Amino acid sequence: MAVTLSYMPTEHVPVLAAELIGLTSPQPGDVVVDCTFGGGGHARLISESLGDDGELICIDRDPVAAERFADFRAEAHCETEFIRADFADALGELAAQRRLADVVYMDLGVSSLQLDAWERGFSYAYDAPLDMRMDPDQALSALEVVNEWPDRRLAEVIREYGEERHAGRVAREIARRRPVETTSELVDAIRAGMPAEARFGRGHPAKRTFQGIRIAVNSELESLDRALPAAWELLRTGGRLAAISFHSLEDRRVKRFLADRARGCICPPELPVCVCGHEPEAELLTRRAVAPSPGEAAENPRSRSAHLRCAVKLEEEAA
Repeated sequence: MAVTLSYMPTEHVPVLAAELIGLTSPQPGDVVVDCTFGGGGHARLISESLGDDGELICIDRDPVAAERFADFRAEAHCETEFIRADFADALGELAAQRRLADVVYMDLGVSSLQLDAWERGFSYAYDAPLDMRMDPDQALSALEVVNEWPDRRLAEVIREYGEERHAGRVAREIARRRPVETTSELVDAIRAGMPAEARFGRGHPAKRTFQGIRIAVNSELESLDRALPAAWELLRTGGRLAAISFHSLEDRRVKRFLADRARGCICPPELPVCVCGHEPEAELLTRRAVAPSPGEAAENPRSRSAHLRCAVKLEEEAA
């Protein structure tokens, strides 16, 4: 299915770009995998470090990203390849082919290109048909989730993926108003389902519910859970894995995955000495997540919630 955008930004501003490049340290001749090409902002900067002998493999399930990649390829400073797929599937296939990478990085969540294309229904700021599909060829859309899922299941999605404390009330109001066919109708239902004090609190009252539904539509957390081990397998020793997340559900998964691989002894704490002999597989390059500077947050408000984590895969003899 072709996607025609009503609005296409002329420049995509990559989040935490300098920090990502500093931590992953791409070198001439490296093989780098960009798991979420999007508008290509990070890819353009990374490619400058790789040189003619380097290779940048770009992945995205959105056909608009594929269109953007065609322009990027013409100006890239290295060899390039594009894979249109869910990044978990693509990484698994690359690993199965025994291809190795020096750097794998992920810029998670919804992209600015998707948010700003009003007709795709990702944003509560525009009136549009309910959709929210990152891959418009997939069957499940927000229209089905909102109108066909039982209100109890919808409440679970809004509570668990959106971290919305009023999820039950919101889901019941959405169900009462069905059919809900546009983003504006969904926003109205969310407002009506929330207590008065929550409608006028910090941030837009629909933000968390939209996030929860979007994550469910695109299976974002399930993909991330599959992608992280596949990316780790793909890395050669000394390679670096980095992820930029935009909400706590993503960040907790990345943090836990990297921390588990950086652990040494896994013996029960009651044992006086280590008997497991377990050695860490990774060294954390970010003990705490890296956040945008005040200057970046002021210039690009969408970067404010970003968190970057990175680790290096240790040599085999030490792992």
